[in-house]
Amino acid sequence: MKKIRLTILLTFISNLLSAQDKSDIIQFDKSLNQFHNVRDFSISKDGNEAYFTIQSPNQEISQLAYIKKENNKWSKPELLPFCDSYMYLEPFLSFNNNRLFFVSDRPLNDSISTKKDFDIWYVDRNNKNDEWSKPINMGDPVNSELDEFYPSVSKNNNLYFTMVSSKGLGKDDIYFCKWEGDSYSNPILLNENINSASYEFNAFISEKEDFIIFSKYKEEDGQGSGDLYISKKDENGKWKKATNLGTPINTEYMEYCPFYDEKKQILYFTSKRNNLKPRKFNNISDLSKHINESSNGLSKIYMISFKIE
Repeated sequence: MKKIRLTILLTFISNLLSAQDKSDIIQFDKSLNQFHNVRDFSISKDGNEAYFTIQSPNQEISQLAYIKKENNKWSKPELLPFCDSYMYLEPFLSFNNNRLFFVSDRPLNDSISTKKDFDIWYVDRNNKNDEWSKPINMGDPVNSELDEFYPSVSKNNNLYFTMVSSKGLGKDDIYFCKWEGDSYSNPILLNENINSASYEFNAFISEKEDFIIFSKYKEEDGQGSGDLYISKKDENGKWKKATNLGTPINTEYMEYCPFYDEKKQILYFTSKRNNLKPRKFNNISDLSKHINESSNGLSKIYMISFKIE
């Protein structure tokens, strides 16, 4: 009898802890639910600026937006001024917050009307109150005739990104270009502890390059779709075997586009998690609020306190 009671008690505690873990994951800003799909995320070192991507339901439209914290509240989202009819996505702020990297299929210059493949671009400013420059293409050797996605830059300016190449290990692979003082090296494929014959993408690199968080798709140790993984460097500076971040961060739905605030130890990520369940609604407003504000299968940005040791 005591054994049965102990089993019931342990099960109750386990369920309670699981419920608390799940409640720790919250939407970054519910005001963004006015948009169909909100993904990608980068926040400034002082926590007062945030950049993200807004997309139409089927991703025909993709634009970059930002919000600023005023009187401890986030402002209304605004589009970045250089956004036009082309695709813009995946913003990432440099360590000093004065360079914003992103991805676009915009032409190389204004005199060409035909869009390009997806390249990594950036804009500069002198300080947080200054205006951003016109977009500048990263050029060779970072960009190529292939698609480059999801830039992430360490404190020493080494650039990590996703690329699909016949010279890679799989469908999507993660590469980096080493900053050599005045230019970047040719892209270097990360080792097999990161990449595989499947899909690896959306890598966030830490400031000191001592850990990397990224997505892998439908792995054997995953939850069923895209999962977030982490790899750390060993004493020789080599990437160790990536490990799944587990539940409740990962679900049977897609988790991707990680960003880690090292100062506040907060993990931001995009998820298509869905917990909608039928119930009776008091009125149309109640129905609308429930559908829009819940985890409803659309891309939303989530956050959780997460300590990396």
